[in-house]
Amino acid sequence: MIQQLPLLSLLFLTLPLGAALAWLLPRPEWAKRIALGTALIDLCISLLIVFRFDPSQSGFQMVEQANWIPTLNIQYLVGVDGISLLFLPLTVLLFIGVILSSWNTVTTLPRLYYSLLLVLETATLGIFCSLDTMLFFLFWELSLIPIYFLISLWGSGPNRRYAAMKYIMVMVAGGVPLLFGFLLLAFGHAQSGGNLVFDLPTLLATAMPAKLQIAVFLLLLLGFAVKVPLFPLHTWLPLAAMEGPAAVTAMLVGIKLGAYGLIRFAIPLAPEAAHSLHWMLAALGAFSVMYGAVAALAQTNLRRMLAYASLSHVGLVVMGLASLDLQGLQGSVLQLLTFTLASGGGFLLISALQHRVGSTDILSLGGAARSMPMLASFFLLFGLAGMGMPGTSGFPAELLILVSAFGHHAGAALAALFAMVLGTAYFLSMYRRAFFGPAHNPVIQDAMDLRPRELAVTLIFACLILAGGFFPSVILDVIQPAGEAWVMRIK
Repeated sequence: MIQQLPLLSLLFLTLPLGAALAWLLPRPEWAKRIALGTALIDLCISLLIVFRFDPSQSGFQMVEQANWIPTLNIQYLVGVDGISLLFLPLTVLLFIGVILSSWNTVTTLPRLYYSLLLVLETATLGIFCSLDTMLFFLFWELSLIPIYFLISLWGSGPNRRYAAMKYIMVMVAGGVPLLFGFLLLAFGHAQSGGNLVFDLPTLLATAMPAKLQIAVFLLLLLGFAVKVPLFPLHTWLPLAAMEGPAAVTAMLVGIKLGAYGLIRFAIPLAPEAAHSLHWMLAALGAFSVMYGAVAALAQTNLRRMLAYASLSHVGLVVMGLASLDLQGLQGSVLQLLTFTLASGGGFLLISALQHRVGSTDILSLGGAARSMPMLASFFLLFGLAGMGMPGTSGFPAELLILVSAFGHHAGAALAALFAMVLGTAYFLSMYRRAFFGPAHNPVIQDAMDLRPRELAVTLIFACLILAGGFFPSVILDVIQPAGEAWVMRIK
């Protein structure tokens, strides 16, 4: 029966099977169809998970458990709550967009390309569902290898191999404090009279000494800050955005796994330390908001501009988490969901623009709205959502974060407001120069607008952004029970 199906395991298992088929079947043109079909099956499974989820409960649901390494008490333990639930369908939807965006652009080693995409999707979904720290770390590290090859083999820049190597070296270095933090938690539980424990529910129910919490919090914060990214650990992002495939960059920018790690592990596992060091989170967030906005203002390339804009936006998320209250958490989660649609969708449109024009630099653009009105319109909508324009899901997200921040860190909130003004300036100025004015490039005058498959995905993204803006309570009600439990854990 449907209620007995291990839906989360099915969500994971279909993707490696699809990756194997895409790699093993002899005809390269089959690979993209297999990848798309597998992702669509996964989208149906993720929607079934959402349908089965009971939003009135605060705990983890659809939990699946099995021994993995019994001698160390490490388990295959997965589940979802109101905080992680909506990331599943949006992540799958973004990967579908990446597959469709690569439909006619990837001609070199297509079987390997689409296989790596499905492996990366497996790791990403595993991160959102893992309730065992070692299982989480496994998926966390698994996500690095596909991205390395995707950037180095299919990147569009001359320094793509350097960008790929820098990415993986920085991420592997960030994984070291992450692993140490999880091991400290396990040994801390053992020293308090129990066994080694790696499963999240047990760790959340265990009180840890304050000194141990400080060490764990700092280690996890450092490990996750690399992936968020936070200044000054952000240098890999603009480089990867410029050198890697624009479609693949949509995943790096749109899915903020580091910020999710802060929500799921760093703050609730070390609540006393989070209270003691909330000022550090607020300062890191505020500085990233300001730095990203100023840096984006100085860019002349759409890809680099969006990369720095994402740094500014995720800094706002960290600032919201620093408030340690329900409004800040709800705003942060809603902002992360908006990232997946707005930032991810923006990079998918940039991928389409680069495929048509051959460049995303302002000097090569201008007048694009005449030949590509639909692309220009949707890009404007995604940019306005990133700016927090009323009517988009970015508005209630930023409003919740700012209201929460003003109650706890007024200085950081003022800095964020100033950065939002700069955000309006850099986006609208860049947009005007790229899409309006005279079309000096003859390639732009004859460029094709969005194809039906591109339009379909973009339209879904746009509808979800507008639905989140006009009916945010639908999302906030899903987050609230788990969010209240999260806040009570910290209080």
